[in-house]
Amino acid sequence: MTTLSEAPQHRTQELDRVTIRFAGDSGDGMQLTGTQFTRTAAVFGNDISTFPDYPAEIRAPAGSLPGVSGFQLSFSASDIHTPGDQPDVLVAMNPAALKTNVGELIPGGALIVNSDAFTQQNLNKAAYTSNPLTDGSLKQYNVFEVPISTLNARSAEGLEMTSRQVDLTKNFFALGLMFWLYERSMDPTLAWIQSKFGARPVIAEANTRALKAGYAYGETTEMFHTTYRVPRAKLPPGLYRNITGNEATGLGFLTASKLAKRTLFYGSYPITPASDILHQLSAYKHFGVRAFQAEDEIAAIGAAIGASYGGALALTGTSGPGVTLKSEAMGLAVMTELPLVVIDVQRAGPSTGMPTKVEQADLLQVLYGRNGESPLPVVAPATPGECFTMAIEASRLALKYMTPVVYLSDAFVANGAEPWQVPSLDDLPDIGVANAERGEGIFRPYARDPETLARPWAVPGTPGLEHRIGGLEKADGLGNVSYDPENHHRMTLLRAQKVAGIAKDIAPLDVFGPDSGDLLIVGWGSTYGAIRSAVERLQAAGRSVAHAHLRHLNPFPANTGDVLRSYDRVLIPEINLGQLAMLLRAAFLVDAISYNRVRGKPFRIQEIVDEAERVLAGGSNA
Repeated sequence: MTTLSEAPQHRTQELDRVTIRFAGDSGDGMQLTGTQFTRTAAVFGNDISTFPDYPAEIRAPAGSLPGVSGFQLSFSASDIHTPGDQPDVLVAMNPAALKTNVGELIPGGALIVNSDAFTQQNLNKAAYTSNPLTDGSLKQYNVFEVPISTLNARSAEGLEMTSRQVDLTKNFFALGLMFWLYERSMDPTLAWIQSKFGARPVIAEANTRALKAGYAYGETTEMFHTTYRVPRAKLPPGLYRNITGNEATGLGFLTASKLAKRTLFYGSYPITPASDILHQLSAYKHFGVRAFQAEDEIAAIGAAIGASYGGALALTGTSGPGVTLKSEAMGLAVMTELPLVVIDVQRAGPSTGMPTKVEQADLLQVLYGRNGESPLPVVAPATPGECFTMAIEASRLALKYMTPVVYLSDAFVANGAEPWQVPSLDDLPDIGVANAERGEGIFRPYARDPETLARPWAVPGTPGLEHRIGGLEKADGLGNVSYDPENHHRMTLLRAQKVAGIAKDIAPLDVFGPDSGDLLIVGWGSTYGAIRSAVERLQAAGRSVAHAHLRHLNPFPANTGDVLRSYDRVLIPEINLGQLAMLLRAAFLVDAISYNRVRGKPFRIQEIVDEAERVLAGGSNA
């Protein structure tokens, strides 16, 4: 018997960083749970990085391994770049969620399970031969068995709801418990519940009760003897909002249209993981955005090219399979020399591949996946917040150089979230370009700007600017259809020179670390966070290591070769089989070492640290 004086004393432990993973069925609301915890941590002032992990199946059988949905978030009192290598805490709502995620929980980590879900039927669905809660297989973790379903059902007693409806609120019980454990206020989530479900008072009341019941359980149970506090991060002063990459992409292109003083047209066909951009931009009708959901990928880009011809800032968005279908029309945009942005939110392939998983394997496709010599610029954001600035940059290049541009995001950047400092409009560039006007003499639709080699943008209906348009080769200057061999050679060179000349108009490649040394780690896209964190660890250990991250992939920044040649060795981690490494080797004749992982998952920090140590010790390409 435990007397009051013998009861364990509650204590609070301060931590610099915590990584939590919520996991359950796709219908258990794990994405919502993770998002609400993220919002609360953001309001508190922590630095945050998130990694939602969706199942590809729309309605996988409940309790099955393929139907597990996860959301990992890391929140910190200092600057962070990734959602963490491994979770410190795993919240598993059923056996399938436990089985698919427990292998990544750190030894000694906290494992909070919904013990009510560990029935024999659910254990069978997850292919467990024995109950892991009783067979000793989880002894390396701190296991907390919480009857979440039962306790949540009690919180909803008296409400006119079915048992199924009540069960759908258990994610808020788990969220309330985590709010208590990490000393986070319920107020932002309570306000969100009223805003979201206010029109359905019973649903709002059930979710509110569930959240408060989870919090109260943490306060009253003797199961947890410690709560944890992660102080505010010391972020630069300013206005912040929590933002995903796709949200930042939509806001970036909307802002670009205002900076260019042009109507924004977005033609798209729904495809994971790019669909959120269509949802985002379709909500901006009051800003003059024209969002068009086409019947297929070809129609979407065709409409966008037409909108560009008509004078709009035109976009089309897709993922890798859609780029394949759009490739002929992308070549048409190259030949017509019209400004167009093609958004490619990459996912694992080939073909349908793994639609909800990350990969960086479309680089060569967007560079060379068209017939003929059809160069176009390629830009790639490195973080969710950077999607905003790179959307404006893609628009600037397309308008200034009268060329299609590829904006190369990926599932990790697109779905991840971080605090984003809202910029001042005064700090954003003027990217407007003038339409062509009638002048003296014959209009020359393929005359060249002496600096950019861009042709004039002749909007239909302007008197005196009638000209031919289409996929057939054009005569230099006049734009008439031409089959002359020398003209074709000249126009091919001009289109290539126009794109190559962009190198003079982009920022030089920046280096984090020493200007020269033993090892340079080069990356692009969503590998940024893992590489930067790995380099910080290596530098703290005294290693002569630097990091360079490419945002412009065609053309490369003008100083790229000089940077690469300043280090004894170059390591290039990619979520593909070495596409950037091949390009850099060919362009600059450097003996770059590839480090490739194609698993549908982002790199872990420690993986890159270990590979860098191997290379520093004399290792070469495996």
